[in-house]
Amino acid sequence: MKNDSNILGVLKDRGLVAQESHEGKVAQYLEGDARIFYVGFDPTAESLHIGHLVAVMCMRTLVDAGHKAICLIGGGTALIGDPSHKTEMRKMINKDELEKNRKALAKQMSKLLNVKDLVMLNNADWLFSLNYLDFMREYGVHFKINEMIKKDIYKERLDREEGLTMFELNYLLLQSYDYLHLFRKYGCTLELGGSDQWSNILGGVELIHKIEGQEVYAVTWPLVTRSDGKKMGKSESGAVWLDEEKTSVYDFYQWWINVPDLDVEKFLKIFTFLEISVIKDLVEKDIVNAKKTLAYEVTAFVHSKEKAKEVKEQSEKIFEEGDLGNAPVVSVESSLFENEKMNLVDILVSAKIAESKSKARKLIEEGGLYLNDERMSDQEIEKKKINLENFVLRVGKKKYYRVKAV
Repeated sequence: MKNDSNILGVLKDRGLVAQESHEGKVAQYLEGDARIFYVGFDPTAESLHIGHLVAVMCMRTLVDAGHKAICLIGGGTALIGDPSHKTEMRKMINKDELEKNRKALAKQMSKLLNVKDLVMLNNADWLFSLNYLDFMREYGVHFKINEMIKKDIYKERLDREEGLTMFELNYLLLQSYDYLHLFRKYGCTLELGGSDQWSNILGGVELIHKIEGQEVYAVTWPLVTRSDGKKMGKSESGAVWLDEEKTSVYDFYQWWINVPDLDVEKFLKIFTFLEISVIKDLVEKDIVNAKKTLAYEVTAFVHSKEKAKEVKEQSEKIFEEGDLGNAPVVSVESSLFENEKMNLVDILVSAKIAESKSKARKLIEEGGLYLNDERMSDQEIEKKKINLENFVLRVGKKKYYRVKAV
Protein backbone atom coordinates (compact mmCIF):
# COMPACT_ATOMS: atom_id res chain seq x y z
CA MET A 1 0.00 0.00 0.00
CA LYS A 2 1.42 3.36 -1.03
CA ASN A 3 1.45 6.08 1.61
CA ASP A 4 1.79 9.63 0.30
CA SER A 5 1.01 11.55 3.47
CA ASN A 6 3.57 13.17 5.75
CA ILE A 7 2.65 10.93 8.63
CA LEU A 8 5.55 12.06 10.82
CA GLY A 9 4.29 15.62 10.34
CA VAL A 10 0.85 14.51 11.52
CA LEU A 11 2.39 13.03 14.68
CA LYS A 12 4.42 16.19 15.27
CA ASP A 13 1.35 18.41 14.87
CA ARG A 14 -0.32 16.38 17.60
CA GLY A 15 2.65 16.65 19.94
CA LEU A 16 3.58 12.99 19.56
CA VAL A 17 7.23 13.25 18.50
CA ALA A 18 10.09 13.88 20.91
CA GLN A 19 13.14 12.47 19.10
CA GLU A 20 13.99 10.86 15.77
CA SER A 21 17.11 8.92 14.92
CA HIS A 22 17.81 10.43 11.49
CA GLU A 23 16.54 14.01 11.30
CA GLY A 24 14.70 14.52 8.02
CA LYS A 25 15.20 10.95 6.81
CA VAL A 26 12.47 9.35 8.91
CA ALA A 27 9.71 11.53 7.44
CA GLN A 28 10.88 10.77 3.92
CA TYR A 29 11.15 7.06 4.70
CA LEU A 30 7.57 6.93 5.95
CA GLU A 31 6.30 8.63 2.80
CA GLY A 32 7.39 5.65 0.72
CA ASP A 33 5.93 2.14 0.66
CA ALA A 34 4.33 0.53 3.72
CA ARG A 35 6.93 0.12 6.46
CA ILE A 36 7.02 -2.39 9.29
CA PHE A 37 7.40 -0.89 12.76
CA TYR A 38 7.23 -2.17 16.31
CA VAL A 39 6.42 -1.01 19.81
CA GLY A 40 7.29 -3.01 22.91
CA PHE A 41 5.27 -3.39 26.11
CA ASP A 42 6.57 -5.13 29.22
CA PRO A 43 3.76 -7.16 30.89
CA THR A 44 4.29 -5.84 34.41
CA ALA A 45 0.51 -5.65 35.00
CA GLU A 46 -2.55 -7.41 33.61
CA SER A 47 -3.87 -4.25 31.99
CA LEU A 48 -2.61 -1.20 30.17
CA HIS A 49 -3.29 2.15 31.85
CA ILE A 50 -4.07 5.49 30.24
CA GLY A 51 -0.39 6.39 30.04
CA HIS A 52 -0.06 3.59 27.45
CA LEU A 53 -2.64 5.28 25.23
CA VAL A 54 0.10 7.53 23.84
CA ALA A 55 1.73 4.44 22.31
CA VAL A 56 -1.63 3.17 21.05
CA MET A 57 -2.45 6.50 19.35
CA CYS A 58 0.94 6.57 17.61
CA MET A 59 0.49 3.00 16.43
CA ARG A 60 -3.06 3.57 15.19
CA THR A 61 -1.96 6.68 13.29
CA LEU A 62 0.76 4.74 11.45
CA VAL A 63 -1.50 1.74 10.83
CA ASP A 64 -4.27 3.95 9.44
CA ALA A 65 -1.67 5.46 7.08
CA GLY A 66 -0.92 2.00 5.68
CA HIS A 67 2.10 0.92 7.71
CA LYS A 68 2.27 -2.48 9.41
CA ALA A 69 2.55 -2.89 13.16
CA ILE A 70 4.29 -5.43 15.33
CA CYS A 71 3.16 -5.40 18.94
CA LEU A 72 5.91 -6.93 21.04
CA ILE A 73 5.05 -8.09 24.55
CA GLY A 74 8.24 -8.40 26.61
CA GLY A 75 7.70 -11.73 28.31
CA GLY A 76 11.46 -12.15 28.34
CA THR A 77 12.77 -8.65 29.08
CA ALA A 78 10.22 -8.17 31.87
CA LEU A 79 12.02 -10.87 33.86
CA ILE A 80 14.79 -8.29 34.28
CA GLY A 81 12.79 -5.06 34.26
CA ASP A 82 13.86 -1.85 32.59
CA PRO A 83 16.15 0.13 34.93
CA SER A 84 15.83 3.34 32.88
CA HIS A 85 15.28 6.39 35.12
CA LYS A 86 14.48 4.14 38.11
CA THR A 87 15.78 4.94 41.60
CA GLU A 88 15.88 1.27 42.61
CA MET A 89 15.77 -2.18 41.08
CA ARG A 90 12.34 -3.25 39.89
CA LYS A 91 10.48 -5.99 41.74
CA MET A 92 10.99 -9.25 39.88
CA ILE A 93 7.88 -11.00 38.56
CA ASN A 94 7.62 -14.77 38.13
CA LYS A 95 7.05 -16.39 34.74
CA ASP A 96 3.48 -17.52 35.45
CA GLU A 97 2.37 -14.01 36.36
CA LEU A 98 4.13 -12.56 33.32
CA GLU A 99 2.39 -15.02 31.02
CA LYS A 100 -1.00 -14.17 32.53
CA ASN A 101 -0.28 -10.46 32.05
CA ARG A 102 1.02 -11.01 28.51
CA LYS A 103 -2.20 -12.71 27.40
CA ALA A 104 -4.31 -9.90 28.89
CA LEU A 105 -2.24 -7.17 27.21
CA ALA A 106 -2.31 -8.97 23.85
CA LYS A 107 -6.11 -9.08 24.01
CA GLN A 108 -6.32 -5.36 24.83
CA MET A 109 -3.91 -4.34 22.08
CA SER A 110 -5.72 -6.40 19.46
CA LYS A 111 -8.96 -4.61 20.31
CA LEU A 112 -7.47 -1.11 20.42
CA LEU A 113 -5.46 -1.38 17.19
CA ASN A 114 -8.31 -3.16 15.35
CA VAL A 115 -5.97 -4.71 12.78
CA LYS A 116 -6.82 -8.08 11.23
CA ASP A 117 -3.22 -9.00 10.42
CA LEU A 118 -1.61 -7.49 13.54
CA VAL A 119 1.63 -9.31 14.35
CA MET A 120 1.60 -10.03 18.07
CA LEU A 121 4.88 -11.41 19.42
CA ASN A 122 6.44 -12.40 22.74
CA ASN A 123 10.20 -11.87 23.01
CA ALA A 124 10.42 -14.80 25.41
CA ASP A 125 10.06 -16.97 22.29
CA TRP A 126 13.59 -16.10 21.19
CA LEU A 127 15.28 -14.74 24.32
CA PHE A 128 14.69 -17.90 26.39
CA SER A 129 16.56 -20.01 23.85
CA LEU A 130 19.68 -17.83 23.77
CA ASN A 131 22.94 -19.28 25.05
CA TYR A 132 24.40 -16.59 27.30
CA LEU A 133 28.06 -17.13 26.38
CA ASP A 134 27.31 -17.27 22.65
CA PHE A 135 25.12 -14.18 22.95
CA MET A 136 27.80 -12.18 24.76
CA ARG A 137 30.51 -13.28 22.31
CA GLU A 138 28.44 -12.30 19.28
CA TYR A 139 26.50 -9.27 20.51
CA GLY A 140 27.84 -8.17 23.91
CA VAL A 141 31.14 -7.15 22.34
CA HIS A 142 29.36 -4.28 20.59
CA PHE A 143 28.38 -2.59 23.88
CA LYS A 144 30.96 -0.67 25.94
CA ILE A 145 30.29 -0.39 29.67
CA ASN A 146 31.94 3.02 29.99
CA GLU A 147 29.56 4.39 27.33
CA MET A 148 26.50 2.68 28.80
CA ILE A 149 26.93 4.06 32.30
CA LYS A 150 27.27 7.62 30.97
CA LYS A 151 23.68 7.53 29.73
CA ASP A 152 21.16 9.75 31.52
CA ILE A 153 18.84 6.80 32.08
CA TYR A 154 21.26 5.36 34.67
CA LYS A 155 22.56 8.58 36.22
CA GLU A 156 20.30 8.63 39.29
CA ARG A 157 21.01 4.99 40.11
CA LEU A 158 24.77 5.42 39.80
CA ASP A 159 24.65 8.31 42.27
CA ARG A 160 22.91 6.13 44.86
CA GLU A 161 24.56 3.70 47.24
CA GLU A 162 22.89 0.58 45.77
CA GLY A 163 24.21 1.40 42.30
CA LEU A 164 23.27 -0.53 39.17
CA THR A 165 23.62 -4.29 38.70
CA MET A 166 25.02 -6.13 35.67
CA PHE A 167 21.69 -7.99 35.69
CA GLU A 168 19.89 -4.73 34.89
CA LEU A 169 22.42 -3.54 32.32
CA ASN A 170 21.53 -6.61 30.28
CA TYR A 171 18.12 -5.06 29.61
CA LEU A 172 19.61 -2.65 27.07
CA LEU A 173 21.38 -5.53 25.29
CA LEU A 174 18.24 -7.63 25.11
CA GLN A 175 16.03 -4.79 23.87
CA SER A 176 18.65 -4.02 21.22
CA TYR A 177 18.68 -7.66 20.22
CA ASP A 178 14.87 -7.61 19.92
CA TYR A 179 15.14 -4.96 17.20
CA LEU A 180 17.83 -6.99 15.40
CA HIS A 181 15.68 -10.13 15.55
CA LEU A 182 12.61 -8.30 14.22
CA PHE A 183 14.71 -6.73 11.46
CA ARG A 184 16.05 -10.09 10.37
CA LYS A 185 12.85 -12.12 10.58
CA TYR A 186 10.12 -9.58 9.80
CA GLY A 187 11.87 -6.76 7.94
CA CYS A 188 11.10 -4.31 10.74
CA THR A 189 12.88 -1.00 10.17
CA LEU A 190 11.30 1.40 12.67
CA GLU A 191 10.99 1.25 16.45
CA LEU A 192 8.67 3.55 18.37
CA GLY A 193 8.81 4.16 22.11
CA GLY A 194 8.64 6.68 24.91
CA SER A 195 11.39 9.28 25.19
CA ASP A 196 12.58 7.59 28.41
CA GLN A 197 13.47 4.61 26.18
CA TRP A 198 15.67 6.61 23.81
CA SER A 199 18.98 5.05 24.86
CA ASN A 200 17.57 1.51 24.74
CA ILE A 201 16.04 2.14 21.31
CA LEU A 202 19.22 3.66 19.89
CA GLY A 203 21.05 0.57 21.11
CA GLY A 204 19.06 -1.49 18.61
CA VAL A 205 19.56 1.01 15.78
CA GLU A 206 23.32 0.94 16.35
CA LEU A 207 23.49 -2.85 16.76
CA ILE A 208 21.76 -3.42 13.40
CA HIS A 209 24.10 -0.95 11.73
CA LYS A 210 27.20 -2.63 13.22
CA ILE A 211 26.18 -6.22 12.45
CA GLU A 212 24.04 -5.93 9.32
CA GLY A 213 25.42 -2.69 7.89
CA GLN A 214 21.84 -1.45 7.43
CA GLU A 215 20.16 1.81 8.39
CA VAL A 216 17.03 1.50 10.48
CA TYR A 217 15.07 4.19 12.28
CA ALA A 218 13.64 5.20 15.62
CA VAL A 219 11.08 7.74 16.83
CA THR A 220 10.00 8.48 20.37
CA TRP A 221 6.97 10.22 21.78
CA PRO A 222 7.28 12.62 24.75
CA LEU A 223 6.32 11.58 28.25
CA VAL A 224 2.93 13.22 28.76
CA THR A 225 2.40 15.06 32.03
CA ARG A 226 -0.48 17.05 33.47
CA SER A 227 -0.19 20.78 34.01
CA ASP A 228 -1.19 20.38 37.67
CA GLY A 229 1.87 18.21 38.31
CA LYS A 230 -0.06 14.97 38.73
CA LYS A 231 1.35 11.92 36.99
CA MET A 232 -0.42 10.88 33.80
CA GLY A 233 -2.57 7.84 34.46
CA LYS A 234 -2.97 8.42 38.20
CA SER A 235 -6.03 9.39 40.24
CA GLU A 236 -6.69 9.84 43.95
CA SER A 237 -7.45 6.12 44.22
CA GLY A 238 -4.59 4.82 42.06
CA ALA A 239 -3.86 4.02 38.43
CA VAL A 240 -6.50 4.59 35.74
CA TRP A 241 -6.65 1.27 33.89
CA LEU A 242 -8.09 0.42 30.47
CA ASP A 243 -9.63 -2.76 31.85
CA GLU A 244 -13.09 -1.86 33.14
CA GLU A 245 -12.81 -4.54 35.83
CA LYS A 246 -9.95 -2.52 37.34
CA THR A 247 -11.25 0.99 36.55
CA SER A 248 -14.96 1.30 35.82
CA VAL A 249 -16.08 2.99 32.62
CA TYR A 250 -17.67 5.71 34.76
CA ASP A 251 -14.42 6.41 36.65
CA PHE A 252 -12.50 6.32 33.38
CA TYR A 253 -14.81 8.97 31.89
CA GLN A 254 -14.59 11.07 35.06
CA TRP A 255 -10.79 11.14 34.96
CA TRP A 256 -10.83 12.71 31.51
CA ILE A 257 -13.62 15.18 32.15
CA ASN A 258 -11.79 16.45 35.24
CA VAL A 259 -8.41 17.20 33.63
CA PRO A 260 -7.15 20.78 34.14
CA ASP A 261 -8.35 23.33 31.58
CA LEU A 262 -4.76 23.89 30.45
CA ASP A 263 -4.48 20.25 29.34
CA VAL A 264 -7.67 19.96 27.30
CA GLU A 265 -6.33 21.07 23.92
CA LYS A 266 -3.13 19.05 24.31
CA PHE A 267 -5.02 15.93 25.34
CA LEU A 268 -7.57 16.28 22.53
CA LYS A 269 -4.67 16.34 20.05
CA ILE A 270 -2.90 13.36 21.59
CA PHE A 271 -5.76 11.09 22.65
CA THR A 272 -8.42 11.63 19.96
CA PHE A 273 -8.56 11.51 16.18
CA LEU A 274 -10.44 14.79 15.83
CA GLU A 275 -9.05 17.25 13.28
CA ILE A 276 -6.83 19.89 14.88
CA SER A 277 -8.98 22.70 13.46
CA VAL A 278 -12.02 21.13 15.16
CA ILE A 279 -10.10 20.84 18.43
CA LYS A 280 -9.04 24.48 18.41
CA ASP A 281 -12.59 25.57 17.68
CA LEU A 282 -13.95 23.44 20.55
CA VAL A 283 -11.48 24.81 23.08
CA GLU A 284 -11.94 28.44 22.02
CA LYS A 285 -15.74 28.30 22.14
CA ASP A 286 -16.48 26.32 25.31
CA ILE A 287 -13.92 24.61 27.54
CA VAL A 288 -16.60 22.65 29.40
CA ASN A 289 -17.95 21.18 26.18
CA ALA A 290 -14.37 20.51 25.06
CA LYS A 291 -13.80 18.48 28.23
CA LYS A 292 -17.00 16.52 27.60
CA THR A 293 -15.82 15.83 24.06
CA LEU A 294 -12.44 14.66 25.30
CA ALA A 295 -13.97 12.33 27.89
CA TYR A 296 -16.50 10.94 25.41
CA GLU A 297 -14.04 10.39 22.56
CA VAL A 298 -11.42 8.60 24.67
CA THR A 299 -14.03 6.48 26.46
CA ALA A 300 -15.64 5.54 23.14
CA PHE A 301 -12.26 4.55 21.71
CA VAL A 302 -11.26 2.40 24.68
CA HIS A 303 -14.62 0.96 25.74
CA SER A 304 -17.25 1.59 23.00
CA LYS A 305 -19.56 4.37 21.81
CA GLU A 306 -22.50 2.79 23.63
CA LYS A 307 -20.73 2.78 27.00
CA ALA A 308 -19.37 6.28 26.44
CA LYS A 309 -22.87 7.60 25.74
CA GLU A 310 -24.22 5.86 28.83
CA VAL A 311 -21.64 7.30 31.25
CA LYS A 312 -21.88 10.74 29.63
CA GLU A 313 -25.62 10.82 30.34
CA GLN A 314 -25.05 9.44 33.84
CA SER A 315 -22.45 12.12 34.57
CA GLU A 316 -24.70 14.93 33.33
CA LYS A 317 -27.59 13.78 35.53
CA ILE A 318 -25.34 13.76 38.59
CA PHE A 319 -23.42 16.99 38.09
CA GLU A 320 -25.82 19.12 36.06
CA GLU A 321 -29.13 17.97 37.53
CA GLY A 322 -27.89 17.06 41.02
CA ASP A 323 -29.42 13.58 40.80
CA LEU A 324 -27.20 11.41 43.03
CA GLY A 325 -29.54 8.51 42.35
CA ASN A 326 -27.57 8.16 39.13
CA ALA A 327 -24.23 7.86 40.93
CA PRO A 328 -22.59 4.49 40.26
CA VAL A 329 -23.29 1.74 42.77
CA VAL A 330 -20.30 0.04 44.39
CA SER A 331 -20.60 -3.26 46.22
CA VAL A 332 -19.07 -3.74 49.67
CA GLU A 333 -18.83 -6.94 51.72
CA SER A 334 -21.74 -6.90 54.20
CA SER A 335 -19.44 -8.14 57.00
CA LEU A 336 -17.80 -4.70 57.04
CA PHE A 337 -21.07 -3.19 58.32
CA GLU A 338 -21.57 -5.59 61.23
CA ASN A 339 -19.48 -3.86 63.90
CA GLU A 340 -20.46 -0.74 65.79
CA LYS A 341 -17.50 1.04 64.22
CA MET A 342 -16.95 0.76 60.48
CA ASN A 343 -13.49 0.92 58.93
CA LEU A 344 -13.56 3.31 55.97
CA VAL A 345 -10.23 2.03 54.66
CA ASP A 346 -11.61 -1.49 54.33
CA ILE A 347 -14.79 -0.15 52.73
CA LEU A 348 -12.84 1.84 50.11
CA VAL A 349 -10.77 -1.21 49.16
CA SER A 350 -13.76 -3.58 49.13
CA ALA A 351 -15.64 -1.14 46.87
CA LYS A 352 -12.57 -0.89 44.61
CA ILE A 353 -12.62 2.88 45.06
CA ALA A 354 -9.01 2.59 46.25
CA GLU A 355 -6.55 0.01 44.94
CA SER A 356 -4.94 -0.62 48.31
CA LYS A 357 -5.22 0.17 52.01
CA SER A 358 -2.26 2.52 51.82
CA LYS A 359 -3.93 4.55 49.05
CA ALA A 360 -7.19 4.57 51.01
CA ARG A 361 -5.43 5.87 54.13
CA LYS A 362 -3.66 8.54 52.10
CA LEU A 363 -6.99 9.64 50.58
CA ILE A 364 -8.51 10.10 54.03
CA GLU A 365 -5.42 11.76 55.52
CA GLU A 366 -5.34 14.30 52.69
CA GLY A 367 -9.01 15.17 53.20
CA GLY A 368 -10.22 13.73 49.92
CA LEU A 369 -13.01 11.47 51.24
CA TYR A 370 -16.56 12.61 52.06
CA LEU A 371 -19.47 10.60 53.45
CA ASN A 372 -22.79 12.17 52.46
CA ASP A 373 -20.83 15.39 51.80
CA GLU A 374 -19.16 15.41 55.25
CA ARG A 375 -15.36 15.30 55.09
CA MET A 376 -13.93 12.25 56.82
CA SER A 377 -10.80 12.85 58.91
CA ASP A 378 -10.78 9.48 60.73
CA GLN A 379 -10.45 6.00 59.31
CA GLU A 380 -13.37 4.74 61.39
CA ILE A 381 -16.94 5.94 61.79
CA GLU A 382 -19.69 4.85 64.18
CA LYS A 383 -22.34 2.82 62.45
CA LYS A 384 -25.17 4.65 64.22
CA LYS A 385 -24.12 7.95 62.60
CA ILE A 386 -25.01 6.90 59.08
CA ASN A 387 -27.99 5.60 57.16
CA LEU A 388 -26.91 2.49 55.28
CA GLU A 389 -29.88 2.94 52.94
CA ASN A 390 -28.48 6.29 51.81
CA PHE A 391 -24.72 5.81 52.00
CA VAL A 392 -22.93 8.04 49.47
CA LEU A 393 -19.16 8.41 49.31
CA ARG A 394 -17.49 11.27 47.48
CA VAL A 395 -13.85 11.22 46.43
CA GLY A 396 -12.42 14.64 45.72
CA LYS A 397 -14.82 17.21 44.35
CA LYS A 398 -16.72 15.25 41.74
CA LYS A 399 -16.62 11.46 42.19
CA TYR A 400 -19.75 10.05 43.87
CA TYR A 401 -20.49 6.43 44.75
CA ARG A 402 -23.60 4.83 46.24
CA VAL A 403 -22.53 2.07 48.61
CA LYS A 404 -24.42 -1.23 48.65
CA ALA A 405 -23.76 -4.13 51.03
CA VAL A 406 -23.62 -7.59 49.40
